[in-house]
Amino acid sequence: MMEAGAVLALLLALGSTAAATFYGDSITFLPLKRVSNGTFEVEFYHRQNGRTSCVPRYTFTCNGVPCTTSVTTMPGFSPTDQDGTGQGRWCQSEVHTHTTIETNGTFSLRDSGCCWLSNVEGKTNWTSHAHLNLCNRSDSMSLNNCPVTATVSSLRVPQNCFSRVHLLAYDPDGDRVKCSFVSSSTVPANISLDEAACTLKSTGQVSVGVHVFEVMLEDFPARNITLTYADGTTEQREALDMTLPALCSVTVQFSLEVLPAIPSCEAGHVQPVFLSPTPMQGRVFHVPVGENFKLEAQSQAHHSSIHDFQVSGPDGMTKQFADKANGKAKLTLSWTPQGRDLHRATPVCFTAETNETQSDMRCVVVVVVSESSLVQGNASIRCAPNKIEVALEKASMPGIDMNYLKLMDDTCSLTSNSTHIIGIMSFTTCGTQIEDTGDYIVFRNEINSFELPREVITRRRTVKIDFYCRFPKILSISSFYTLHKSDYIFTESNFGSFAFSFEIFRNSNFTNKVDASSYPVQVRLMDPIYMGIRAQSEMPNVKLFVESCKGTPDDNSNNPLSYDLVKNGCLLDETMKVYPANDTTYNFEVQSFKFSGNFDQVYISCTVILCDSNSPFSRCAQGCLNSPGRRRRRQVLSTETIRRSITQGPLQFIGQEVPMGVNDGEDNSVRVKQSTETAEVIPSQASPAQPDTKASLWSITTLRRLGSDSSTAIFAVLFLASLLVLAIVVIYFTRKRKMEDSKLLISAAWDE
Repeated sequence: MMEAGAVLALLLALGSTAAATFYGDSITFLPLKRVSNGTFEVEFYHRQNGRTSCVPRYTFTCNGVPCTTSVTTMPGFSPTDQDGTGQGRWCQSEVHTHTTIETNGTFSLRDSGCCWLSNVEGKTNWTSHAHLNLCNRSDSMSLNNCPVTATVSSLRVPQNCFSRVHLLAYDPDGDRVKCSFVSSSTVPANISLDEAACTLKSTGQVSVGVHVFEVMLEDFPARNITLTYADGTTEQREALDMTLPALCSVTVQFSLEVLPAIPSCEAGHVQPVFLSPTPMQGRVFHVPVGENFKLEAQSQAHHSSIHDFQVSGPDGMTKQFADKANGKAKLTLSWTPQGRDLHRATPVCFTAETNETQSDMRCVVVVVVSESSLVQGNASIRCAPNKIEVALEKASMPGIDMNYLKLMDDTCSLTSNSTHIIGIMSFTTCGTQIEDTGDYIVFRNEINSFELPREVITRRRTVKIDFYCRFPKILSISSFYTLHKSDYIFTESNFGSFAFSFEIFRNSNFTNKVDASSYPVQVRLMDPIYMGIRAQSEMPNVKLFVESCKGTPDDNSNNPLSYDLVKNGCLLDETMKVYPANDTTYNFEVQSFKFSGNFDQVYISCTVILCDSNSPFSRCAQGCLNSPGRRRRRQVLSTETIRRSITQGPLQFIGQEVPMGVNDGEDNSVRVKQSTETAEVIPSQASPAQPDTKASLWSITTLRRLGSDSSTAIFAVLFLASLLVLAIVVIYFTRKRKMEDSKLLISAAWDE
């Protein structure tokens, strides 16, 4: 005890030097243990954020009195992470503490001090607090656990790009977590907190400068449970009943610096955006004791330089930074949990750092399990456009009972045959989580084992099988012209996953599409082309709206050489016809055309939107807008998706070649049949004279190179007609001259 007291005194002394650099902190508990003499063993980790030396404070009280404490992290306190630029702008430390308490069923942990770093609200004092109900739960047959959360040391966001900050809110018992501002805290102006999603949101412009936050996380049972206390008394709790005190409450404190505005808030422009293989926000990893856990993340900023990643992680976690090409940077975190970490739910958060700003904060949870208890079976995954099919090989999991397996949403059931356990789910059901990795959309679910309520013992091993489907946000379009364009798959939070298919059909029935092997699709000028766009969505009551369609000579929809078919929802091409269809289909017909010059193919690109069909304010409801100025901004409540560009093609043009000369007895003449885009050459009937063939071919070639508008076509016809008239005049005078010469010869003969 003297040694523990000496350590505590040292910590108190060190803590006094760090008070002025408080940036925030968080507390996470290990599962509590009940000792035979009626006391409880409490272990917790305290992460504290600051700058420069980052020496942690330690003045916690347990149930109102100084904790009888054994600090298992020895002094020296090298930070778990710190600013790598040498400027000492941020750092974080972690202390592991073990204490034994006597209690009548509740446990409170508290610490307070001064001072917050200088902030807009003028907040100085801070308080860390946790309150835990020490009871056995009927659903887990173990003591209650607290929510898990953390943040990086220093959050930063440009003023014009501040929309939301996602906080980690994970509960080891599967309880529902509610987030709220601490009652005594000063809430910055124009900021709200989504209690269910645990997300800070801006409701207006937030002033530039540092703002500090104190958030309380509380958990409530997701199902009906019975709580049993040490004295034998019991308490019934109904699912999601938030009128009673929370099973546990714990605070997280952090600072957020609002920076001056930057030129663009586009993800990946100046602000780094995360790319695959970065894990999704809130993902849970299960790692056996003694096994190395490795996390990889990648971020990109095209117009800035990523120089580091800021990390909040456990003591002993190592960080590697790699600078890559095209504005990309890679983070690799490694951690090997030890025996004392068994059953620990460890938060890990990180951001990508630039001089101007930082990326969004991502947080995951690493749950440490015993090596012998974890089963990883063999699974095969099939990814369809709107669902996942998983098949588990029974032989890889001997002795596993399917009746004790569940998906993330346990209301969804699994099926089986003689060899496999099978699960089929859409992207929006069975608890499937959507992960936006920047360049990919990932749909992820899990198969887990579970125990029956009131089950005292078990001989079943824990099953944990993670599976996912990954799709590019926008499938890459090859410039190789024979490639048929694949479906486009997108994801947005309010619309889930949705896809667009864009096909060319053989007739106006729009049932017989042109096979991919037949691309490029060969057509003649003026032929009718039948095309159809179809939307697929798991969401009900959606409507497809085609806002624009245009032709380009290649698959670059931004090519300045283009021709509008539809613009602002209005039909511009007089040959275009839209066929009646359902809300998620757009079928149209248009006469084929080509671009002037050395172009023999056309691609069609359309901008499409999905809307809530019940919304009278969506872009779909507006229809044709002759004046672009009437277009409304996208609804805040997301009654429509953002505009998506899809492309199909190419259409390749075929026709008769222009003959370089015709030699068919006495007939070498040609005449023009059409002159809109090209001239088709057809042998004429016998004529009394032969015009200059080279001149005729030259005029036809000239017509090929002229523009496609009607005035150019009229000029071309007149030009050709003038050449023909000139030829006739030449022939007339030639014949007249020959006749005069003949008369002279006859006259001379008579004279002789």
